[in-house]
Amino acid sequence: MTSPITQPPAGARPDGLAADLDLALRLADAADAVSMARFDAPDLDVRTKADATHVTEADLATERAIRAILEAERPDDGVFGEEFGAQGSTARQWIIDPIDGTANYLKGIPMWATLISLAIDGVPQVGVVSQPAIGRRWWGATGLGAWTSTEAEPRRIHVSDVDRLDAASASFQSIAQWDESGHLDALIRLSRTVWRDRGYGDAWPYMLLAEGRLEFVAEFGVKEYDIAAHVPIVREAGGRFTSFEGTDSIAELSSLATNGILHDAFLSLVHDGTGAGA
Repeated sequence: MTSPITQPPAGARPDGLAADLDLALRLADAADAVSMARFDAPDLDVRTKADATHVTEADLATERAIRAILEAERPDDGVFGEEFGAQGSTARQWIIDPIDGTANYLKGIPMWATLISLAIDGVPQVGVVSQPAIGRRWWGATGLGAWTSTEAEPRRIHVSDVDRLDAASASFQSIAQWDESGHLDALIRLSRTVWRDRGYGDAWPYMLLAEGRLEFVAEFGVKEYDIAAHVPIVREAGGRFTSFEGTDSIAELSSLATNGILHDAFLSLVHDGTGAGA
């Protein structure tokens, strides 16, 4: 099913989302406690799933911890998590990736995150991205802005006002992704046009974009739980989030996020090269 991501559904009110955002932040607190307890542990249990990706004991335990709280506090809401699948309603559905960046986690590399989102009628309305290994967290909800914090007070974040591709900074995730998806030529064209390109990977580049430090992030082979949490944060920071084809969906197995100003130019650039002069 295609999930629209640009317009909030009728009846979604910012004051109603405040309680959901508060819960999402508490879910992130619980998740951080579980995931950090086993991070870089020498005896971490790591297994290979049917799709050849890795799963650790921490992935499973973190999702269980989140689900237990939701079962107690939001028993009527649905849940869709990477490790235990979907259950319950899709009208209000919590979308969870307990550890986004498991490959980093199991190697002791601190660039991984817990992703928590609430989608209402298919639209991500609340998002929390927590990277406890580097002491960072970002969150946002429709009408409530986008925020981040370290040890200091929370601060509101906003995308950049860069309006030229040759002044833009892009994160392409990985060369292999673009090659396997048939877009290697587009990646080369992108790298030759923008000011700077780097493969930061996973959740972090989307948050850098929301903070105004990047102007473009795109990736392929993503599921809803990989990107749903990013959508409200990027959107509330003033950016735009679509699939790579430009459709308003988190179910198209791709993503393209920008500072909004350059979104159409980036779409043109990666698909036919006509945005190169922007």
